[in-house]
Amino acid sequence: MGHVKVVKGSAYHSRYQVKYRRRREGKTDYRARLRLTTQDKNKYNTPKYRFVVRFSGKDVTCQIAYATVAGDVIVAAAYGHELPRYGLKVGLTNYAATYATGLLLARRVLAKFGLAETYKGQEEVTGEDYNVEEVDDGPRPFTALLDTGLKRTSTGSKVFAALKGALDGGLDIPHSEKRFVGYSADDKSLDAEVLRKHIYGGHVAEYMEEMQEEAPEKYQSHFSKWIEAEVEPEDLEDLYKEVHANIRADPSPEKKDRSEKPKEKKKWKTSKLTYEQRKSNLKEKLSKIKEGGDKGAEEEEEEDEE
Repeated sequence: MGHVKVVKGSAYHSRYQVKYRRRREGKTDYRARLRLTTQDKNKYNTPKYRFVVRFSGKDVTCQIAYATVAGDVIVAAAYGHELPRYGLKVGLTNYAATYATGLLLARRVLAKFGLAETYKGQEEVTGEDYNVEEVDDGPRPFTALLDTGLKRTSTGSKVFAALKGALDGGLDIPHSEKRFVGYSADDKSLDAEVLRKHIYGGHVAEYMEEMQEEAPEKYQSHFSKWIEAEVEPEDLEDLYKEVHANIRADPSPEKKDRSEKPKEKKKWKTSKLTYEQRKSNLKEKLSKIKEGGDKGAEEEEEEDEE
């Protein structure tokens, strides 16, 4: 038998360095994060804001965040599950809902910084690319950078629906129109009508109508929540218009009622017993043992008699 070569010896293992926790969990792209958070030295303590968009199975999360040494600070956040408050009960993760979530965050953060009246954004949805214009005699627009995380940034991705919502809401986010739905790589142009249709859920309405005609049974199960909420394909555009208007009217987060104190105070640790309590517990224990012993003796006597 030949000698087996040690490829990874003790020197290798003693020098091995584990990756950051969020890299090990597959949650953060640190190469992208570094470029999004590093600020020029001569800007001193100026934060670099990120427009963060994340998707889960049943929700859309949009946040404005900036990095500090102690961890990220979330300036404002908006979620897909907040949309029922604005009149949208179903389809909370589709393209149109993601646009509405981006719009909600934009209006919310501008209201927080007192910029909502100065920068109203694009109030009528046309689907055309929109860039906020700086006013001459007022504050500059709120600028953020799009943070897509690990989501693939392909043309038509919902990430860019949130981006479009934030742009129309009045935020200044560096972007190009190349990733919006409706952009054609062949013509090198954006079809604004296609984008507008998606913002108002036109693609969902078409699919609903098609399924109603071709597979009514499948439609009943597939769109059961929509049927329950009494949402018809022809109502969608008006519904989304109403949602956008409601968001602009009051983008502030819902305040939870914290006036009532919890009825009972929860204790996670058992409280220490006093000397008297321990003494009485011991007496009970001894009396039980004694009773058990007496019962056992009586049973033995009965057996002997038999």
